[in-house]
Amino acid sequence: MRVKSGAEISPKSEVGNNSELGTRCMIQSHCSIGSNVIMGPDVKIYSRNHRYSRLDTPIQYQGKKQYNTKVGNDVWIGASVIVLAGVEVGDHVIIGAGSVVTKDVPDYAIVGGNPAKVIKYRNE
Repeated sequence: MRVKSGAEISPKSEVGNNSELGTRCMIQSHCSIGSNVIMGPDVKIYSRNHRYSRLDTPIQYQGKKQYNTKVGNDVWIGASVIVLAGVEVGDHVIIGAGSVVTKDVPDYAIVGGNPAKVIKYRNE
């Protein structure tokens, strides 16, 4: 694994062989990153979110919910991408720079935008 300047990864996450975290990337706990994954700078991969169901208690006091977030093998994640908690990114995926990934991404998809949508598939 190659970790560039300012990147941080939780010790409770896993990163596969030959993967690279770009400058200032942030990977929260309970994230699984496959092998041969490359990330541009400022990528954020989240695994938890605030609870907010109670209206009688401020959100900051309701705690957080933990999710498992997964990135498959052979994935290219462009600069400034955000992957939200609980999302599963398949194998051989490309995520365009600046995208916000809110839903699972199938194998071989090229996605982009906010929220990220499938643009096409690499294997077509």
